Amino acid sequence: MGEITCVGCGPGDPELLTVKAVKSIKNADVIMCPTSKEGKDSIAYSIISTLVDETKKPEIINLVFPMVKDKEILEDTWERNARIIAEVVRTGKNVVYLTVGDPSLYSTWIYVQRELKSKYSDIKINVIPGIVSMFAFASKVGISIAEGNETMAVIPACYDLGRVKETAKNCDTMIFLKDGRYFDQVIALLREAGFPDTSLFAIAQDVGTDQEIVRKLTLGEVTKDTFTTKYFSIMVVKRA
Repeated sequence: MGEITCVGCGPGDPELLTVKAVKSIKNADVIMCPTSKEGKDSIAYSIISTLVDETKKPEIINLVFPMVKDKEILEDTWERNARIIAEVVRTGKNVVYLTVGDPSLYSTWIYVQRELKSKYSDIKINVIPGIVSMFAFASKVGISIAEGNETMAVIPACYDLGRVKETAKNCDTMIFLKDGRYFDQVIALLREAGFPDTSLFAIAQDVGTDQEIVRKLTLGEVTKDTFTTKYFSIMVVKRA
């Protein structure tokens, strides 16, 4: 029987993949790539495409994970994609599943892995971690995410602003991941939570790619033009 290996592809720069991840990709019989809808290119695959061993010619399979909140649809999706993975692994092939960033942080892999462990316990699972965008971002901007006794919070998307506000009252660093469409809604909220205008403010989109945009200023310097509406965005606000 083959194996399934989930590879964390990092924030977008293929040179930020680990040696172990590159080795796994090059030795794969099948590479499975998450995408949000049928026919749409996989962002994860675009990161590693130049690393694929063309002489080996691995099969590329896109797995659709629709961007919806409907729990029933999501659960059906996780079950279906786990079944597809299991069927291929049981043919004796070594399968690599790609995910942007790290497999353990806001990744579709988390749910697929649960399905595999629950229903296909005979299959061997390997997980290779990847660099998370917030750390690639911090190195680009030249800031620390947290130091000394500082606390930090990671927010996947600003759907519950009341909850975000309460979290902000008790944290020194707020990290907002993935959804730039909501960034403009949190500035007043952060000020209300006690973040002064002198607080560090940094924002970026498409970190680690050719389209990368990075800006660093203070919270007081922020205007409407500061924001990005890209989904793959990150914003860090650090209390002064």
